[in-house]
Amino acid sequence: MLKIDIFYNNISPDRALEVFVNEKIGGLGRLIKGSTVEAKVEIGKPSKHHRSGPVFYAEVNLKIGGALLRATATNKDLRTAIIEVKNELQTQVKKFKEKRTNTKLRSY
Repeated sequence: MLKIDIFYNNISPDRALEVFVNEKIGGLGRLIKGSTVEAKVEIGKPSKHHRSGPVFYAEVNLKIGGALLRATATNKDLRTAIIEVKNELQTQVKKFKEKRTNTKLRSY
């Protein structure tokens, strides 16, 4: 089961954005079965005075048992930053699962 906590920084909470985050980050729960998983998602602007460059960021800390996977992304579009974070975490979760499977196989 995947539990998602969303934190907003320098932006106002939005129901549509919350649904988007739950849809994208919640999809990672399918990759991890049988473990309690917590995701702490922080989205927003690094500061209120940014006028150019990547102004939105997304950061996710994914706790799987005792392991912690972390990804961050910045982009001019907040939804794109969220998708980039999801893709990075998806790669990390697959590597984590392979590593865990290989360790179990070697112990027999």
